[in-house]
Amino acid sequence: MAHAAPALRARAGASRTPDIFSARTHRIARWAVPVALGLVFGYWAAANNRSGGPITGWNVLLGFVAAIVFAALWMAVADMAPRLPRELHAGLWAAFAGCAFGFLYSETGASVLRSTGWALAVAASAFVTAFYRYYTHEDAEGHRIR
Repeated sequence: MAHAAPALRARAGASRTPDIFSARTHRIARWAVPVALGLVFGYWAAANNRSGGPITGWNVLLGFVAAIVFAALWMAVADMAPRLPRELHAGLWAAFAGCAFGFLYSETGASVLRSTGWALAVAASAFVTAFYRYYTHEDAEGHRIR
């Protein structure tokens, strides 16, 4: 015998999706995600720089410096961007994505013009994506819809 599922009752403040992670997990993720992505970025930059050649000390140094800079900039953008209006919020993430991609592409030995062109294309698509997300998740005054 089939029974209907009970209807969910709307509570005050229950309009957003449930948060399945604790506050402690979110605090850890604020540091772990940029560090992990920074390590991937640093490895990628070092691999692009050596072009399949032998691993050298300077190559390892480049990878670690790129990882530290990437993680630090990610944390700075993640801290500063939500305080900005949606256009600047999206623009800051787009500039970050474009610069990061442009640096990685330039490490392959491509020309400056080609690296800049691809970086601008990545930044433009990141801007459109981020702006759409912020535009559809904020009210007219720029407050997040909860």
